[in-house]
This record gives sequence, C-alpha cells and structure tokens, in this order.
Amino acid sequence: MTFQFNFTIENNLENELTPIGHGVLALDSSKESSVSESKKGRDKKCSTEQFDLPQDHVLEHKPVGNAAPSQDTENSLSAANSSSNLEPCEKHPCMRVAKEHAMPEDFKKVLENKVLERLPGLPHVNVSVVKTVLLRENCPGENIVSQSCSSHSDLITGVYEGGLKIWECTFDLLAYCKKAQVKFAGKKVLDLGCGAGLLGIRAFKGGAKEIHFQDYNSMVIDEVTLPNVVANSTLEEEGNDVNEPDVKRCRKSKVAQELCKCRFFSGEWSEFCKLVLSSEEFFEKYDLILTSETIYNPDYYGSLHQTFLRLLDKNGRVLLASKAHYFGVGGGIHLFQKFVEERNVFETRTLEIIEEGLKRYLIEMTFK
Repeated sequence: MTFQFNFTIENNLENELTPIGHGVLALDSSKESSVSESKKGRDKKCSTEQFDLPQDHVLEHKPVGNAAPSQDTENSLSAANSSSNLEPCEKHPCMRVAKEHAMPEDFKKVLENKVLERLPGLPHVNVSVVKTVLLRENCPGENIVSQSCSSHSDLITGVYEGGLKIWECTFDLLAYCKKAQVKFAGKKVLDLGCGAGLLGIRAFKGGAKEIHFQDYNSMVIDEVTLPNVVANSTLEEEGNDVNEPDVKRCRKSKVAQELCKCRFFSGEWSEFCKLVLSSEEFFEKYDLILTSETIYNPDYYGSLHQTFLRLLDKNGRVLLASKAHYFGVGGGIHLFQKFVEERNVFETRTLEIIEEGLKRYLIEMTFK
C-alpha cells in the first residue's frame, strides 16, 4: 500500500527528541549541529515529528490462550464497573473534562474550507491547511495551534497532545489491519487518542456496528476527526445531482444513517470513562479498542490501563501501535508492557515488529 502526504517522515536514525521546556518537546535532527542551527530549523517548521532510536531488543511475550477470564479478572471487571470506583488508581496529571460532540445537521458544512488528500480508499483533510487556517483566524478557546507553533512542539502536557498530526505508527496499524484482515463487521470499536481518526474510519468502512472516536483536544475532533469521518461517508459527487432533489435527499438520508453509528468525544481518558459509563443506563463495552502512539508518556499509563479495564469487553482486545522508545518523555513499548504485567490483568502479545527505519511494535492486549 502506498501513501502520499504533504509532510515528510525523517528516517535519519540520528533523530532524537530534546526537551526545550516543561512538558514541551522539539526535534533535533543532527547531534553535531549547533544550538543556533537547530533553532533555525525549528523556526522553519512549527510542527515536529517524534522519533525513537532502535536500541531495544525484541519483545518477549507469552501467547494468548482462549481460556475464559480468570476469577481475578472478573473481580477486576466488577470493581471497574462500580460507580464508586470511577477514579483511576493512578491519576492522569491533567484532568481535562470530557464532553461529547454533537453530530452536525449540515454535513457539507463540515467540509467547508477543508482541503482533502486521498489515500487509496481513505480521503482525509490536509492537516497543514487546517493548522494554517486556525492560526490565521486566531481561534478562541483551546488555541492549541498557536501554542504548538510558539513552543515548536507537537506535545505540550495538559494543553495539546499531538492530535493535529498523523503519526507514523498509525500507518503501521492500518497496514496490519488490512494484511491480517481484522474483522470489524458487527463490532463496537473505540479509536482512542484518535487524532485524524483514520483507525476508526477503517473500522467504519469495515462495517463496524458502532464506532466511537476520542481525542484529548476538542478542536481536533471538530476540525479534523469529524470532517474526516464525513469525507469517508457516502457524501460524494453530490454536486452532480443539482437537478435531482429527490436523489440528494435520499443520499443525505443515507449519510445520516451511516454517521449515526459514530460518536465523538474529547477530554482526558478517565474523564471520558466517567462520561460514557454514566451517560447510558447500560453501557455496552467495546469489542475492539484501536490506539496508536498513546504510550509516549509514562505519567499516562495508569489512566490508560484503567480505561482499557473499564471499557473493554471481557472477550475484547486492544490493538496498540508504538515506537520502541520515546526520547524526551521516557515512554515506550517495553516500559508499558512491564507496567501492564505488574498489574496482572491483561495478557500482551506481539503482533509485529517493524525494523525498517525506527523500530516500532504492534501488540495485542486481552484479559487474562
């Protein structure tokens, strides 16, 4: 599968993340360049990529069996569902309140001022254009674009968590889903830390019965995720039906019917859990959780683990994509796996190791 984008992914193994302030990261592309030269490069590009060096050994794992969940797992699930246990054991350091985003009535308006790029069968909005427009309009509210550019970083803890960028491991997981023929039909799916929402869109186009998209920043949901989902609905070539209002009404009705399977949320993970668990009399848990590049910061592991525990069906699974290590923030696949093993709730299994360029992993998590 070949992808073409208007941004580049550096394959120089010398790349590493360099802290430039509390919770702020930047990319230094050359260890031998001077500080002033690095700053010049960063000033030319307000959006920077996050990379790791392939230094770790191959992940050891135990195969996942088909046995029923253990009594300990059942007890953990019961505890997670308790209304008195909605706070995670280890709190996320930045408790941004969660909210659900309403589906707009006019789907075409969602795509106004958006420039679409096209993957094979997967159109999506040009994120660079979105950033430029938002920066020019000086939008109130989160204003994450301005802060990201002024900080020369795609990660500002508690402010912006990288959602206005399509990260490398997302494409790894998309490719795996196609190669492994992951079945989405009839499943309830969560795209956690969705950003552009490409993983959830793959599930949407694969016939999932319900798809939820979650990202830390509400602006990401409104300006990128939702437009991408609409662009991948059947709202295509409508302009050719100018003289056929009945056809237009039928097509819009079909789009609305498809998109009603999708729900959109923003906010911190534990707050998102509380919102979805309390919003329905009976919450049907997710059969599949897809997540990419969400384990870069060890401070978030407790909240992420609790999210899986509370929201994943006992027979469900998590597909997670990550780099081996994230310099500058300290997270990575091995540290996260150790965290999971110590809690003794989930089994992890390595699905694929990508050695080309920067070492990356795809893992599966299921209840023990």
